Amino acid sequence: MNLKSRIAVSFAAVAMSTTALFAGTELTVYTAIEAEDLPRYAATFEAANPDITINWVRDSTGVITAKLLAERDNPQADVVWGLAGTSLLLMKSEGMLEPYAPAGADKLDPKFIDSDTTPSWVGMDAWVAAVCYNTVEAEKAGLTPPSSWKDLLDPQYAGHIIMPNPNSSGTGFLDVSSWLQIFGEDGGWDYMDGLHANIARYTHSGSKPCKLAAAGEIPIGISFAFRGAKSKAAGAPLEIIVPTEGVGWEMEATAIIAGTANEEAAQKLVDFTISMEAMEMYNKGYAVVAIPGVAKPVEHFPDTLLGAMINNDFEWAANNRATILGEWQKRYDGKSDPK
Repeated sequence: MNLKSRIAVSFAAVAMSTTALFAGTELTVYTAIEAEDLPRYAATFEAANPDITINWVRDSTGVITAKLLAERDNPQADVVWGLAGTSLLLMKSEGMLEPYAPAGADKLDPKFIDSDTTPSWVGMDAWVAAVCYNTVEAEKAGLTPPSSWKDLLDPQYAGHIIMPNPNSSGTGFLDVSSWLQIFGEDGGWDYMDGLHANIARYTHSGSKPCKLAAAGEIPIGISFAFRGAKSKAAGAPLEIIVPTEGVGWEMEATAIIAGTANEEAAQKLVDFTISMEAMEMYNKGYAVVAIPGVAKPVEHFPDTLLGAMINNDFEWAANNRATILGEWQKRYDGKSDPK
């Protein structure tokens, strides 16, 4: 190779090295956040961190949880941003999370952060169970509004209720695990046996029962209040019912996947997820966020809902997740939507 060729190769190598040096980092982020919110979340983070790009992998809570567990020995995700806290508790017990104390962690409500000295996960917001009741369709069917979970066992509701499958939906799992806590284990399964008789079908999405109720396809959808409030704000003839026995709830949480090759960028993302800017962003759809005092009222959110949130035992729910889901599937999966 002559001198001119060697110089050309050297310049090319320098150019490639410089390009690599300033190339942005791509983070693979697994999430169960509502799909309509993802562009806004990514754009807000990327505006403050233009050297980092988010590549979303989005599905329902159960699917994302199963995917992460299946990839345990060969992780494909860098970060989980927005997955049920019970799922992250399970992954922590499997050694799948990278402990990290993000900037601003001291501002979080203690319920929204792992209690270890260096936390493995941090919470973002919470979603709360509720019943979406289409007043127009209910009147056509001659139904009267329920006021409690046990009211839904009334034969008048047979074939008029849709709820999420807990194996695929985090909302479905919080419903089932909360009923087992509210009514006791035996009483909870007895309750679900009775409810199953009135269920038309089980969806694989936590928001879908409320969307279907809002669209008039079913009078009653067991879902979460945020979805009901959004649908009602859009003009749907919904009443958002808070059952008198209390309601289950779950937090969305964030964690770094152990073994990520992009740890510094992952840490920047986790720092952002608990920032004041992020909390204000979450509050557009969630009435409960992880930093106390930040949340402003959400339009059409029931006034009684926050006071009805049960003292949810997340450790118990996480530790018994597989057993609960197996029992549910054995008893009720015959009415589930095709996958």
